[in-house]
Amino acid sequence: MANMSDARRDNPFDDPDGSDISASVLDAAGELNVDRNASLTLGTDALIVLDEGLKHERLNSNLCGLLPQFSRTTRAVPFYNILWAELNGFEVVIHYAQPNGKNKGCKVACINYTVTDKSLHGHTKAWVEALMDRAYPSNVKRRKRMKVLVNPFGGQGHAQKIWAREVEPIFAAAHCDIDMEKTAYKGHAADIAEKLDIDAVDVVACASGDGLPYEVFNGLAKQKQPRRALKKVAVAHIPCGSGNAMSMNLYGTDSPSLAAVAIVKGIRSPLDLTAITQGSNTSYSFLSQSVGIIAESDLGTESLRWMGPLRFKWGVLVRLLGKTIYPAELSVVVDSDDKRAICERYRHTVEEHRVAAAKHIHSEVDDGALLSPNEMALPALKFGTVTDPLSADFQTQDLPTLGNFFVGNMCLMSSDTPFFVAALPADGRLDMINIDGTVPRTTALSMLTTVERGTMMAFPEVSYRKVLAYRITPRTRPTPPKQRVRAKIGQWLGGAGKQKEGLIAIDGERIPFEPFQAEVVPGLGTVLSRHGAVYEFELPKSL
Repeated sequence: MANMSDARRDNPFDDPDGSDISASVLDAAGELNVDRNASLTLGTDALIVLDEGLKHERLNSNLCGLLPQFSRTTRAVPFYNILWAELNGFEVVIHYAQPNGKNKGCKVACINYTVTDKSLHGHTKAWVEALMDRAYPSNVKRRKRMKVLVNPFGGQGHAQKIWAREVEPIFAAAHCDIDMEKTAYKGHAADIAEKLDIDAVDVVACASGDGLPYEVFNGLAKQKQPRRALKKVAVAHIPCGSGNAMSMNLYGTDSPSLAAVAIVKGIRSPLDLTAITQGSNTSYSFLSQSVGIIAESDLGTESLRWMGPLRFKWGVLVRLLGKTIYPAELSVVVDSDDKRAICERYRHTVEEHRVAAAKHIHSEVDDGALLSPNEMALPALKFGTVTDPLSADFQTQDLPTLGNFFVGNMCLMSSDTPFFVAALPADGRLDMINIDGTVPRTTALSMLTTVERGTMMAFPEVSYRKVLAYRITPRTRPTPPKQRVRAKIGQWLGGAGKQKEGLIAIDGERIPFEPFQAEVVPGLGTVLSRHGAVYEFELPKSL
């Protein structure tokens, strides 16, 4: 992933077998002698397997195993990869996630040795527990109790096979308690989450795109004690859809098997949610809200699904070149509109996180156990709803030529689109981007080509703000008679030939083309992540 720091760019599944392993990194007290003249040692960051027999192994890929492998006698397995270790009698059995060669993903592999010296049984038992402590630090729960929801229509109908082939074996090897259920209709995940026994479950893991996590958050918000439910149950994502933003942001991958390991090793982390009020309805967004080009290119290109992931970029390109506008009135409670200050605050938060991680300082995550009866309900909205008069905190502006209105709580909207590069999981703020629809086409194309590098924010034409709340009233764009034919052609090319009104997308889901109000609710949701306070993308140094 571009612009990530070295520490976060390194793949935890890379086997350090090819690098020199210095004796200075080995902890002699953590060494265990086993059969076959081998030893297992707890290193600084990995389990070190020293086995003279390894150099005599033959690989099937090496002329069907007819030639010797001539491999190193030392193998290293990062503690992060280790799923479970146990002592069965005098046999040490270790299951771990092994990279699938050059392929993206991993699979379950096993190391097993027998302790021949029977007097070492007590030492071996302590050694195994020490290994488990390294594999599961104090802030990572073992044997997670998971409610797994599989969308059988996700991943072009392959989600069920992906779950069974790539994910379930990893959860089983990690001794997780699994209850799997397939969703049968739109909104089914929300119904399941609303009725869920939150005291019997640690995690709801969604094998789907980003749609199921959205439903689960909203289902938990409908429980009798919604605030406790959202604190108690962590929502996780197994990427099996066309949109896998949640997994990319929290785990740094859209591989189902790698995400499965990240869930097993996941840290309970707070996540800001956004309360969306429209009419008399209230829902909660975890990812993004959009009006204009992004919403149109997402929801308005359904007829172009045959193009695969390219359909979104094609939709954006057609609308940019057509200088399509989406007029609206926007009222915003602004926290900061200074791009430099926003970037500095982001870097300060990242540095604080790194210092705490280096010192092994783990912040406790509220699980709702200490909430009083009066705090079990959802928190009241500070800025009211869309039906209330606007308070003096809002700044209102008319935007007759608005081109793109995009608000996010996560950085990456897909594997290669870091729109909100300064977004943080729980900073109590939303990142808002506004771009005028009349910017020159050359400028618009330059912006589009810089999205993957995460530097679009640097354009003066891009308004990037941290906000606490906003209300947007979209309007149907006028089309002069002389431009109607051109507009129809643009709609057809963009995949929206039959579209009769504008589109609004909340976490990729369509809502009515009507005014809505949004307000960030700090730390209301709970997720599993790799690094807690930061996403798996780092602000480019050029910003």
